[in-house]
Amino acid sequence: TVSAPRWTPLGEVEAALREKERWVVTKLRESQERQARLESARIEWREGAELPFLGEPVILVIDPRQRHGRGGAVLVPGDAALPGVPAMALHLGLPQSASAEQLRDTVQAWLMRQARRLFTERLDHFAPQLGVRWQKLSLSSADTRWGSASADGSIRLNWRLIHFRLPVIDYVVVHELAHLREMNHGPRFWQHVGEVLPDYAERRAQLKGELVPQW
Repeated sequence: TVSAPRWTPLGEVEAALREKERWVVTKLRESQERQARLESARIEWREGAELPFLGEPVILVIDPRQRHGRGGAVLVPGDAALPGVPAMALHLGLPQSASAEQLRDTVQAWLMRQARRLFTERLDHFAPQLGVRWQKLSLSSADTRWGSASADGSIRLNWRLIHFRLPVIDYVVVHELAHLREMNHGPRFWQHVGEVLPDYAERRAQLKGELVPQW
């Protein structure tokens, strides 16, 4: 779809399209490829489904014995040695008759607990290096924002970061802590980030390239 002022001659529109033809086709192809990747990353809420946890694939296993408490979950190491085969299983304390919604809610609750624990640990690790003190951690589920920081020391981090590898998570943690020094993205801000993570640019690029599982 091309939008243009009503008085624009059709010839100018066609000329612009011809001039930008390669760019337009490339962007359309990239959009189609990304959509295909998003669909491939959609989680099927059933036993045997896979999802990433700290960058590693985890397989979902329904445990009707509910050894871990009704509606609970526990991560169990496996012995998989083949590339791409999950070496970990998340045992869910649910009956075999559990619905897809029950599986999803149980997994999300477990992931959010892991996220809060890990994020707190990483905030405590990096805050002294930046010479700041954080006061409160909140988990968000925003679609387009990984974190935010307030001048009062409040930090918000997207719990879905728990899907990614630790170096990527650490970049977001340091990024938000650095905002407690500089509430902007000026040179001094990036200087603070670079003092703690010299390779922050690489980690930032990895974050932008990460594919978030579709829930």
